Amino acid sequence: MERSAFPHFLAIGTRWKDNDVYGHVNNVEYYSFFDTVINDFLIRAGELDIHRGDVIGLCVESQCTFKQSLAFPDSVDAGLRVSKLGNSSVHYEIGLFRSGADDPAAIGRFVHVFVDRTDRRPVPIPDPIRTALEGITG
Repeated sequence: MERSAFPHFLAIGTRWKDNDVYGHVNNVEYYSFFDTVINDFLIRAGELDIHRGDVIGLCVESQCTFKQSLAFPDSVDAGLRVSKLGNSSVHYEIGLFRSGADDPAAIGRFVHVFVDRTDRRPVPIPDPIRTALEGITG
């Protein structure tokens, strides 16, 4: 999957602590990059209120395919697109690219289910979030 497949990007800087003893970004940090690009998008473009909103998104599935190593002080361009938009769920594809690179360091898949904050039961995706997600559907 190439950079051009992703309609939305967020630049994320790696940190010194992201590297493991093998000298590259540890695999668990890739999942943090996924969470960061998705939630940044939902908050900024979809008006998700993570502190007081009635609706929250829960990750019910995630996957990462590693293609090449990243290492501090790389900057990561996290690409995001929606591959499936349901009534209460959304499937994302994420591409992590070393800054300026066309080939991904990793490709991810992430599924959110939107639920009521209190009872954690699925609810329809709120209109502002749905509109934002429709804008990055690939």
